[in-house]
Formats: sequence, C-alpha cells, structure tokens
Amino acid sequence: MAHAAIAFTDQGGFTGESITNIICPAVDHGSNFEQLRFMQEDLKAEKDRLQLLLNLATQVSPDMDLQQLLRTASATIRCMTQCDLIAIHLPDKGNSSLRLFTFDTCNDGDQAVRQGDNSGETACEAFRTKRLMLTREGTGYLMPLLRCSRILGVLELNWRKELPREIDFLKQIADQVAMAIENAFAFAEVRQLKEQLSREKLYLEDEIRSEHGFEEILGRSSGIRAALRNVELVAPTDSTVLICGETGTGKELIARAIHERSPRSSKPFVKLNCAAIPTGLLESELFGHEKGAYTGAIMQRIGRFELANHGSAFLDEIGEISLELQPKLLRVLQEREFERLGSARTIKTDARLIAATNRNLAACVQEGIFRADLFYRLNIFPIHVPALRERREDIPLLVRHFAQQCARRMNRTIDAISSETMEALVRYPWPGNIRELQNVIERSVILSPGPVLRVSIAALASHCIPDQEETSGRTLKAAEREHIISILKETKWVVAGPQGAAARLGMKRSTLQFQMKRLGIVRPWKQ
Repeated sequence: MAHAAIAFTDQGGFTGESITNIICPAVDHGSNFEQLRFMQEDLKAEKDRLQLLLNLATQVSPDMDLQQLLRTASATIRCMTQCDLIAIHLPDKGNSSLRLFTFDTCNDGDQAVRQGDNSGETACEAFRTKRLMLTREGTGYLMPLLRCSRILGVLELNWRKELPREIDFLKQIADQVAMAIENAFAFAEVRQLKEQLSREKLYLEDEIRSEHGFEEILGRSSGIRAALRNVELVAPTDSTVLICGETGTGKELIARAIHERSPRSSKPFVKLNCAAIPTGLLESELFGHEKGAYTGAIMQRIGRFELANHGSAFLDEIGEISLELQPKLLRVLQEREFERLGSARTIKTDARLIAATNRNLAACVQEGIFRADLFYRLNIFPIHVPALRERREDIPLLVRHFAQQCARRMNRTIDAISSETMEALVRYPWPGNIRELQNVIERSVILSPGPVLRVSIAALASHCIPDQEETSGRTLKAAEREHIISILKETKWVVAGPQGAAARLGMKRSTLQFQMKRLGIVRPWKQ
C-alpha cells in the first residue's frame, strides 16, 4: 500500500501520508463489515441450533413410553442433522448387553431387520470407554449418552455424504437425548413406585378390614350368626356390652366389630387385659396417676378411660378385677367420672365400655367375688361367643382360611387338605378354640413339604393342657362327654330353651338328647 501511495503521489502531487490517511480507514471499514457479517451469520446459526434443540426438548416428554420417546427423538434428530441414519443403543436390563433400541433410516425395510439386535463392537466400545468415536465405516459418529458421568447409552449418527464438522452441536443433541432418557427412566420408576404403593395401600387396608371387621369372623353356624346379629343391633347404641365366651374364641374381634360399626369408629379403641396386669397396678392402668402418687410414679400417667374418651374401652377378662377396684369401675359406668391416683381432681369421660370374660360372672356373684351391682351394670347387653366345638360346621372354613393365610405369609403354596385330615380336625374338641386351631394350622403349614396340608392328628393332644386327673389314654369321645356334662351342669341340666344346654352347644334339642344317649350321659338324681 505504501508503494501504491508513492506512485500516485508522483503522478498527482499528493503526499504519501495524506493518501494513506484516506485509504486505511476505508480498508478497515470493509474488514469490519465482513467481520460483522460473519458474526451475524454465526449468531443466526447459533439461534437456529438453539431453536432446533428447543424443538427436540418439546417433542419428547418423560411420561412417554420409552420406545415412543426414542422414536420421536430419532425422527426429530434426523430432520435436525439431515443425517441418513440414526440409531440409539441402550443396555438391556436382562443381560446387561448393549442392544439396538431405535433405528431410523430413509430405508424403512432396515428398521424391521435391525431393531432389537445386539449392538456392534464399535458401539459397545464407545459405551465402555464413554468416548466419542467414528463408526467402523467412517461415515458417522458414535456419541456416548452421559448424565453426571453415568453412561446411559450410545447415539449413532450416519451420513452418506460428507461428515458434518459441528461436533459441539452434535454433543448438545446427545446431551438432550441423554436428559430425555434419564427423565423417562425416573418417571417410569416413580410411576412404578406409585403403583406399588397403591397396591400396598389396598392390601394393607384389606388386611386392616379383615383384621378388625366381620371379614375375620368367619362362620356360617347358627351360634356365630346369632352373635353377629347382636353386634349389628348393639353397635349403633352407646350401651355397655358384655362379651362372654371361652378363651380363644375371638372376643376381641367381636369387640372391635362393635366399635367399628358404632358412631365412635373414628375415635380410639383402647384395650386392656385385666388378667395381664398385677392387681396393684391395675387401678393406675385404668384411671392413671399423678407424679409421686406411689413409689416409682416418676411422671404423670394417663389412664385407659381417659385415652378412650369419646371412643371405646375394651376390658378383657373383666372377671379378674379385684373387689376393691370394682366400686371405682362401677362409678365410671354410672357417673362417667373418676380421679387419677394421687389427685383429687375429678375427670369426666365419655368412653363406651365393652367388657369380655371367660368366667361365669353370675356364679362369681353368688360366690361373693364379684359385685352384683357391677354385674347388672355390665350385663345390659350380653353377647355369647360360641366355642369352636359348638360350631363344628365352621371348622373346614377356618382351616382353609388359616392355611391360606399362613402359606401366603410364608411364601408357600397349600392347595389341598385331605378329607381324612379335615374329618379329624372337625372331630377334635379344640379346648383352646380358634387360637389353638390357628396355631396347629401354622405348625402344619411349616411341616408340610408340598401343596397338601399335612396335620399330625396324634400330635393334637400335645396342644391340649390336660387336667390333673386326665390320663394319656383319654379319647376324643371322653373329652366330648366331659364337655357336654360341664355345660349341662352350668345350665342345671336344662336341655331346651334359649338358655338351655342345647343352645349353648349350638345343637338342636333332639341332637343333644341323642348325643347324651350315645355317650351314656344321665342326669344324677340329686340334681
């Protein structure tokens, strides 16, 4: 430029400095214009790429099925990159090998042939090394799909013509695909967990219903149906209920059924076994105590009646309450008030009392070990729960129920019970009632090697607690005879009527008379 300026100066008389001052700004202006144009083109290209990435992000949704998501992403990417073939390789959960999940090409016939095949060695190497690689033919790229250094798969892009040089843009596409796959996996996992929680919720609700409702009180015998009818009658009221029956007959289930069908069902059901608490501590359990009320009372304690306010208080084995404590219990029933131990403050309670006993409280009153006024207050609405031997027709139903319940809990399969086994179970007197039956079936499920329930009939006697006079040679017939005689003695040998022995045993009068004749039972003349 300097030589041109000097030559021009020789011809026209201009100085070299003045010409340089004129030409240099023009050249700089032209150069800046070119740079600006290139920058505008780069910005437009970057804007177009960002728009393409945005389109890809909006096309795929995490709630899509994985195959649908990959197909949608493949079609979008092929349009974005103008590639001739796109494939997405993902690890197979079954065998951890890399497999071709999506194959999108101009030739539709290839897709049916190649989709689902195992991936090639080069794709597996890209997956293993987490590095971008050229395809074996050198016509495309194998790009690892990475999220937080975790490899999710491999994106393969192929061109029949020249390979594009915009590697950064292709990496952005791969990052977008990796994000979509990760979100899809996370969404699928959340959906699976949600469905699992829903199933577990239904299962637990069903377990709660079956544990606390009529669903657990199985039986079609007249005795159990009569008890359930009484439950339906008394549940809507606030009356005190006395549930009578032998140990193991399910008195607590009857009490829960009463509570669940009462207007108090949303309030607490507080239970206490009076026989399980020492006499000296029973008053504190029932009514509570203040700090320092007695030695060891280091803090205030709320009693069961206070906890059961507006709900139901279930006192099992109420016949075991001492004579000294019975007046306080009577006051709660009559006045709905009590005082904690060590306090003079009267506390009001609106707890409904449901009591249960395996003792004959009327006989206890005659013996002087139970207050008559408390008995009359408890005996407003008595419900008798029949013993298992009084409802033998329900034993097959209970056996099947307990067998399936135990098998399910132990992940076992029990499909059949032999007729001989079932007949023996029906004949057995079950002194421990349903609790004994449940324990026997659980033990049998553990010992059964196959799908057939095997019960050792000879071992049933080991579950009984024999009397002192009982010998090892005692038969089922003798046990049945003794039970019928005991019921006849309780009813003073009255056979018929609602309070007679036949009703207590769940039999017809004629059936009981036949059994008495068969077993040689004769009423002693003194009685």
